[in-house]
Amino acid sequence: MNSTYNIYLISDSTGETLDRIFLALKAQFKNFKHNTFHYSFSRTENQILKILEDAKKKENSIVLYTIVDNKLAKYLSQESNKKQIPCFGVLGDLILNFSKLLNQKATNIPSGQHALNEEYYKRIEAIQFTMNHDDGNSPTDVDKSDVIILGVSRTSKTPTSIYLANRGYKISNIPLLNENSIPDKIKDNPNSCCVVGLVAEPERLNEVRKNRLSTIKEQENMQYISLETIQNELEISKKTFKKYQWPIIDVTRKSVEETAASIIKIYEIFSNRDWNNFSF
Repeated sequence: MNSTYNIYLISDSTGETLDRIFLALKAQFKNFKHNTFHYSFSRTENQILKILEDAKKKENSIVLYTIVDNKLAKYLSQESNKKQIPCFGVLGDLILNFSKLLNQKATNIPSGQHALNEEYYKRIEAIQFTMNHDDGNSPTDVDKSDVIILGVSRTSKTPTSIYLANRGYKISNIPLLNENSIPDKIKDNPNSCCVVGLVAEPERLNEVRKNRLSTIKEQENMQYISLETIQNELEISKKTFKKYQWPIIDVTRKSVEETAASIIKIYEIFSNRDWNNFSF
């Protein structure tokens, strides 16, 4: 059976737990061809319905979900049944269900998701690329990135980049002092790559920068922690992002995982060139 399955991963949070479970699940089946569609922060019936309508248009769609709201989870299950789309909560017996659905016996090999396969090496390559392109390094081939992250100092660019690299994405992150910080090849063709701008509230950056200087025992760089300086930097960065029409994420109250999930969503929209449906 060589069918290609369309797997819809629906989560009301970052989707990290669901991604890991699916990774372990698919490792149990050697001949499992699939496309994966990630939907994080799905928290309304309207969002669920749009996802299921898209799934219905494709053949061999399967829905997996982690949703803590019982009412919403029940709605998802009922609507999936109406549309005759197989739907499973991650607490169900997934391996048994998939074994029946794919008409093949599970290998039952423990830790199968850690095999040294193509995805593993792709992730290693992404990590190497991201480390080489951290903090504005190696700008000559920045256009080979899956995502370019821009932002002023201490907007979580590096930890977010590393997290995404571990998910297999090649990331370049560039500290944004002014527009001249951006490589010309990106400014000349701003839509050639997926570029995301990170910002935060000035007060939060002020606090983070103070902690940073304290950690490295440097107390003399008062301009770096000046609230006025930070506000000016943020104003310049927002104007730059607006000029080139790059999406902006405010990381003030977001964890690295949440920021990364948002960037993945933007990257998927960019890859499909579906900017008309872009909303954040």
